[in-house]
Amino acid sequence: MKTTPTDLRKRTMYQVFVRNHTKDGTFKALIADLDRIKDLGTDILYLLPVHPIGEKRRKGTMGSPYAIRDYRKISPDLGTMDDFKTLIGEAHQRGMKIMMDIVFNHTSWDSLLLENHPEWFHRNENGELSGRVGDWWDIVDLDYGHPALWDEMIDVLTGYAKMGVDGFRSDVASLVPLDFWERARHAVSEINNDVIWLAETVETHFCKHIRDMGYACASEGEIFQVFDMTYDYDLFPFLKGYWHGKISLKRYVERLNEQDGIYPENYVKIRFLENHDQPRIADVLNLNKEKIITWTTFMFLQKGAAFLYAGQEYLSDRRPGLFEKDPIQRNGDIRPLIKKLTRLKKEDLFANGAFVYEIKGKDVIHLTITGVQDKIEAFFNFGNETCSVGSDLPEGKYDDLISDENHCVEDTAIPARMTPVVIKTGRRGQHA
Repeated sequence: MKTTPTDLRKRTMYQVFVRNHTKDGTFKALIADLDRIKDLGTDILYLLPVHPIGEKRRKGTMGSPYAIRDYRKISPDLGTMDDFKTLIGEAHQRGMKIMMDIVFNHTSWDSLLLENHPEWFHRNENGELSGRVGDWWDIVDLDYGHPALWDEMIDVLTGYAKMGVDGFRSDVASLVPLDFWERARHAVSEINNDVIWLAETVETHFCKHIRDMGYACASEGEIFQVFDMTYDYDLFPFLKGYWHGKISLKRYVERLNEQDGIYPENYVKIRFLENHDQPRIADVLNLNKEKIITWTTFMFLQKGAAFLYAGQEYLSDRRPGLFEKDPIQRNGDIRPLIKKLTRLKKEDLFANGAFVYEIKGKDVIHLTITGVQDKIEAFFNFGNETCSVGSDLPEGKYDDLISDENHCVEDTAIPARMTPVVIKTGRRGQHA
C-alpha cells in the first residue's frame, strides 16, 4: 500500500515553459534564473516537456511540446542533454527538486516509436492510426495493449530517475492504464523511492465523455491508488463558474469541503489559479491587483500544494502560446506576497491540520486551519463591497500574517476587506 507524504501539502511548485521562460528560451538561461525562482520559496521546479517536437502535422511554427518525437532526447532548441543534467544539479544545489512532464498517452505523427513500432498505436474502427480526442490532431495515441510498450516507457522513466530527476508530472494520466502507472512507479522506486508522482487528471465531464466513447478513463479516486498528487480539476469548473458569474461561491465551497470525504485521508491536491492550459488569473480578473492578491492568498492557504505558473508573480495576463515563441510579459510584481505565503505554507499545520471552509455572506469565505498547537483563521472577501463577518474569535488584538497590520476584534466581528485577513491564534482560539 502506497503511503503519500502529507508534507507535500507544504510545498510550492513552480511551472516553467522553458522555450518561453526567457528571451533565449534555453536551459542555460533558466539556470541563470534559478536564484530568483528559489527566492520565491519554490520547492519543486516543474518543466513542460523538453523533448524534440514532431514536424508532421505540427501546430503553429514551433509545434506543441506535447507532440513528442523522441522521449530519450532533448530538444536542440533548449540545449543539450548535458545542459539538462547541469540544470538538475544546479536546482539540487539550491534545495529544489526537478519534475519532468512525461507524455505517455500519445506521440507526434513522426515519432521514433511510430516509425519502429506502428503496432503500438491506437487505430479507429477503419483500422487507421488516430487519436481518441478530435481536436488533438497533431498527435496519435498509444495503445497499451502491448506489453513491450510498457517495458519501453518504463525504461525511459528509470533512465531519467537515474539522471537525478525527482518527480514526474504525468500528462492526461487518467487515459493511461492505472496498472501501467503502478508498475512504472515500482520500477522507479528501486532507483529512488522519493520520486514524486503528479497526475494530470481530467475534469469530471471529460472523464464521462471519454467513457461514453467506450474508452477507459481513471477517476480521481482511482488515480490516488498510485499517484502522490493530482490536479484539482474536479473542483476547477466550479471555481471558473464563480469567476464568470455562473454559480454561487456557496456551491464552490460545498464541493471544496466534500473533497475530505471523497478522497483518501492523505490525499494531496495541487491548488492552482492558472497553468499552461488555463487562462491567466490576471486576465480573468482584469488585472485587478486587490482581487489577484486575495485569490492568490486563498490558493496558498488551501489544503494541498501551492502551484504557480511562471509569470504569475508578475501579473502576466497573457498565457504563453504553446505553438510559438512567446516570452512572458510583466504587468506588476507580487513577489513579496508570494514569499510570505511560501514561508507560511511550510508550517506543520498545513500538512496535517483540519481545514474547514465556511460561507459568511454572499462572497466571503472563512477558512479555519486547526493544528496540534496552532490555529489559523482567514477571511477572504471576493465581492465588491466591504462587509463584516461573525467569528468565534474572542475580543482582542491580532497580527495579520499577510499585511502585518493589527486587527482589533470587538463583538466577535472582524472586517473582511478586499484584501484577505489571516491571523494565527492558539489551539482553542487564544491570541497567540
